[in-house]
Amino acid sequence: MTIQFSRRGFLAASAACAALPAIARAQAAAPMLRAETRVIDVDGRAATVFGLRNEAGGQGILLDPGQSFRLRLANDLAEPTIIHWHGQIPPNAQDGVPDAPMAPLQPGEVRDYDFTPLPGTFWMHSHIPVQEMRLLAAPLIVRSAADRTADRQEVVMFLHDFSHETPEEVLAKIGGQGMAHGMDHGAPMTMDHGGGQMGGMMAMPDGMAMDLNDYEFDAYLTNDRTLNDPEIVPVEKGGRVLLRVINAAAATNFWIDAGGLPARLVAVDGHAVQPVTRPVFGLSMGQRLDIELDLPAGGGAFPVLALREGAVQRTGLVLATAGASVARIAPESAAASAAFDTDLAQESALRAISSLPDRPVARNRMLMLQGSMSPYVWTIDGRVWGEHEPVTARQGERVELTFHNMSMMGHPMHLHGHTFQVVDINGQRIAGARRDTVYVPPMARVTVALDAGEAARWMLHCHHMPHLASGMMTEFVVSA
Repeated sequence: MTIQFSRRGFLAASAACAALPAIARAQAAAPMLRAETRVIDVDGRAATVFGLRNEAGGQGILLDPGQSFRLRLANDLAEPTIIHWHGQIPPNAQDGVPDAPMAPLQPGEVRDYDFTPLPGTFWMHSHIPVQEMRLLAAPLIVRSAADRTADRQEVVMFLHDFSHETPEEVLAKIGGQGMAHGMDHGAPMTMDHGGGQMGGMMAMPDGMAMDLNDYEFDAYLTNDRTLNDPEIVPVEKGGRVLLRVINAAAATNFWIDAGGLPARLVAVDGHAVQPVTRPVFGLSMGQRLDIELDLPAGGGAFPVLALREGAVQRTGLVLATAGASVARIAPESAAASAAFDTDLAQESALRAISSLPDRPVARNRMLMLQGSMSPYVWTIDGRVWGEHEPVTARQGERVELTFHNMSMMGHPMHLHGHTFQVVDINGQRIAGARRDTVYVPPMARVTVALDAGEAARWMLHCHHMPHLASGMMTEFVVSA
């Protein structure tokens, strides 16, 4: 799954990575992307999962500057599926939500897609939660003209949490049957913690207890691998790496730790920000980070780790120059990491390179994020999906949405068909990052601004899969 290339194009594969699958380039004819079953090795145990195989045999899609997003999606699974192009803005009919408006692809069906993509780091995944939890997801990288000319190597970190139990069993242990049958996008769960493997709690700055990690997964993966057998990425001495980090996990926030390498955050969710330097960078489910790393002239082996928030588990890969010795890295650290951005300090520090133009705000809407661990039901404005009250707007209007989290778990809120800008954090106005997924920690308020796009019904939901499965989704309905 590694992307490696400089201004000359793809680097030649070395012996260390010759067996790694490549991300297919778009071709003159519409390439085929296949939703299929595959087998991966998780710490010596075979695991049957889903995937999105490109024509080169790897997972994902890479587009060069100016290329259209033009492909054919084939369903080679034994069950219906549909793929959402997360963060992109396709026509609504191509957005990839079951029956909104297109029906899922039946087994053996092929469907065509064609739209102009946004440049940046994106991903694609089934919009059926139990399928996403079976790893039916892959990177979607759209290179910009600046990427094409930059003298830097690009590396993808595609993060997952993984259980040998079925997604249906996972959801049942967390809080009830939920999406056990997959297609209703949010049937309410009933609570049953009896056999569950629940995570712990962590104190917030105000002393309140925050719920973290409501399931103990069997493994945490980077590009389908654990730290017992990590991917070793060949890099050049003194080179620069653009690390494209994608959190495709179902229910896990991560901190990205480059181990002391000079690191600059230069984009979030595919959109450039003024560079930010920090020891670690966090990302919630559905979010992406572009991080520039500077490698020392002397070379060596450099682990880049994704730390599970509030826990000791970790995953990652190793950047290594020729001849470097690579030491074993334990999949657990000595101490638990912190909870993710509880005070929104990271989000508050981000500034968009290209802000939304100033315009009067036509509509404001407060959305209350609520729910609890017992009963395990998560709601927007006190309503689950199917009983929801849509957010409405007219095409072209400037809209501000305020997410007010009154629960004790964080919620990564994702809007389809639009990008937005973070403009207010806990009452403080900022010209924050452009995004498609914003994390709202417990007892926090985050306001985003956007211009209403195509007249259609667009999904707005939490990207924590058990929260979505228990009903935490509504619609953003745009009229002409």
